[in-house]
Amino acid sequence: MPPSYDETEIKLYVPDLEPVRQRLMDAGATLTAARVYERNVRYDNAGRTLTPDGVVLRLRQDTRTRLTYKDEGTAQDGIVSRFEAEVEVSDFDTMQLILGRLGFTPYMIYEKYRTTYTLDEAEIVLDEMPYGNFVEIEGSIATITALLPRLVLEQAVRCDGSYATLFERIRQRLGLTFTDLTFANFTGIAVPPGVFSDSR
Repeated sequence: MPPSYDETEIKLYVPDLEPVRQRLMDAGATLTAARVYERNVRYDNAGRTLTPDGVVLRLRQDTRTRLTYKDEGTAQDGIVSRFEAEVEVSDFDTMQLILGRLGFTPYMIYEKYRTTYTLDEAEIVLDEMPYGNFVEIEGSIATITALLPRLVLEQAVRCDGSYATLFERIRQRLGLTFTDLTFANFTGIAVPPGVFSDSR
């Protein structure tokens, strides 16, 4: 079967992830990847046109190294669908060198801790970002819609934007000058939850 390049997911702001983790276990979810640190580098071209157009070119390193391309998505009721193609590469530093030689430069670095579960043919991730905690559910629209009440997430704030988009909103709201989304940069900074409810 050829790979699918369609990604459909919902991103939810959830300040406390522990109740969600417990509901997942109670529902019989499978832990497919234990909590892991991620380092991500987003790239742009010389004209800086990718990011404004909603295009993502990302190099990610956790237990593997992957290069990802995403088109701008379409959102309906907080559920975002977009084209996504991803390939695993053997060496992070060499891939960075190749991207640089092709004219791409780092746009931003962002970090997170991610725990991954599967349930009802959906992938559910618990993301700990430097500015807050989130749940992402990836699957069909029908599966996502059915899982929201099952995990008691119907009232959670839905975020149409990417983590980078949310970061830019936070930077503007708080007057932050740093451009990398790292835990070190957010040390001592309190992010008001209302920022995320403004994301739709």
